[in-house]
Amino acid sequence: MSAEPAPAAAAAPPSAEQAPGPEPPAGGEEAAEHRALVLTGFGGYEKVKVQARRGGGPRPGEVSVRVRACGLNFADLMARQGLYDRLPPPPVCPGMECAGTVRAIGDGVGDRQVGDKVMVLARSGLWQEVVNVPAGQTFLMPEGMSFEEAAALLVNYITAYMILFDFGNLRPNQSVLIHMAAGGVGTAAIQLCKTVENVTIFGTASASKHEVLKESGVAHPIDYRTMDYAEEVRKISPKGVDIVLDPLGGSDTSKAFNLLKPMGKLITYGVANLLTGQKKNLMAMAKTWWNQFSINALQLLHHNKAVCGYHLGYMDEEFELVGGVVAKLINLYSQGKIKPKIDSVWPFDQVADAMRQMQEKKNVGKVILVPEAPKEESKKEEN
Repeated sequence: MSAEPAPAAAAAPPSAEQAPGPEPPAGGEEAAEHRALVLTGFGGYEKVKVQARRGGGPRPGEVSVRVRACGLNFADLMARQGLYDRLPPPPVCPGMECAGTVRAIGDGVGDRQVGDKVMVLARSGLWQEVVNVPAGQTFLMPEGMSFEEAAALLVNYITAYMILFDFGNLRPNQSVLIHMAAGGVGTAAIQLCKTVENVTIFGTASASKHEVLKESGVAHPIDYRTMDYAEEVRKISPKGVDIVLDPLGGSDTSKAFNLLKPMGKLITYGVANLLTGQKKNLMAMAKTWWNQFSINALQLLHHNKAVCGYHLGYMDEEFELVGGVVAKLINLYSQGKIKPKIDSVWPFDQVADAMRQMQEKKNVGKVILVPEAPKEESKKEEN
């Protein structure tokens, strides 16, 4: 399974940058029309619009999925501003994760059936009512998982798991600093930290979210808006922490490195400091890049610290690696050790409000998009 496959087949009309649209279904069936969210150009919230798309049946090796829920990620906000290089140029359908029901199967697919509930991972193209994707990009949903939870699992939990365990080598009795602790990756990381004995969690978030963070397992919530979080960490743990998760970039990466204990690990996985408003801010970009942390290999020798970089979008061809992580996450979910926290659910028509909720950091947990406004009865019946 690839974490960075080609965009979903029905994402947009054919172009030089994208794979051709899906082939017509067998038997001469007309291509059905469905709704999709389309990034029409770079800029503010209004650049993402609901449009009609036509898509045929699945190609050999593909499955066609009726989408029930989609995940909104920070990378999608950056993509809207033209700051995410893994998205094809507009007009394009964004969306790296979704969940739904298999509605048709292409030739050569033996491990999926019509009616299977699946979650899907792709580079882009999943914010649609119907998507055609290679069967290897789909994962069977575990028993009891809702479509909203499934759409909240893959990107955030794969990221948090690989940062904490593959790079961070998290062990009992260690300490971790999690920035944006109430967001999607943050809540996933907190839950995963709780699967290891006696891990002390520091988490930065606005003061209104501190009670929720304490309930979820954060020992020391810190209000980054009114305090110097590095000073606050030092007051409690003078030597610093063992692992820092850094989605911020800029000068915060330097602060993170300086907060590490000997043998500590810094994992940088984003540049959220670039997002200061609806549209691209050249001053913020210049400031962030000017303050970007830099260290050479010889300097690292003297510090006894590690610096790692993580980007799920570049996990090209790492089928076994990412697939193995997903299997572990599904197992943890089935054991009741992790459970995606849903902040809010927004229909496609309210995508601007959904993006605003996340960009203004009002969310606690995952922001979810659904093709239609959710109806309580149908949700209970089908989930």
